[in-house]
Amino acid sequence: MGVSPLIIDVIDNGGQWTHREWRMLRYLGVDTKIVENNTPIENLRNLDGLILSGGAARVGLTGELGNCAEFLKLNIPILGICAGHQFMARYYGGDAREAPKPEFGAMNITLRNGGGKIFARTAENQIVWESHNDEVHIVPDNFFITASSSSCEVQGMENNAGDRFGLQFHPEVNDSEFGKEMFENFVEICRNAKSE
Repeated sequence: MGVSPLIIDVIDNGGQWTHREWRMLRYLGVDTKIVENNTPIENLRNLDGLILSGGAARVGLTGELGNCAEFLKLNIPILGICAGHQFMARYYGGDAREAPKPEFGAMNITLRNGGGKIFARTAENQIVWESHNDEVHIVPDNFFITASSSSCEVQGMENNAGDRFGLQFHPEVNDSEFGKEMFENFVEICRNAKSE
């Protein structure tokens, strides 16, 4: 009997590349769906992991991300991308703000504190694709910074428990040099969590 595929859904917060996140998971053999962010938590499938997608400017700051606060209570690995990352930081007691220097296009990031689990097997310095007006500027307690750029200190963060991850940039876009590896790492994190 074959191993059943992992179930990792993508919460749609209105981001322009949500379908790319879904497509990347499909490419990696994951059972995945795009789910509206106002979906009641009891209507979610029996998930092994979850991605909180990006969204329009300010939504990560206003908290207008449907039921994302409820989703963050799930005991599964969760990856927040762009607005999802900002929302996650604020939910756990950190903060996000309008970026002093918004970033659009290619940006060089440098790994910090070993890069954590999401950046495993990727380069210490790498090119990623940015599209954000807002940024996390205070990391929550029990989180650490995993990547920074010259104009944004919190390009990535991870909690000490190793099951909450935030990325300011878009790993699902082709221009992110190691985006596929980041998705592979997240899938592996979910697989390991499922087997525990």
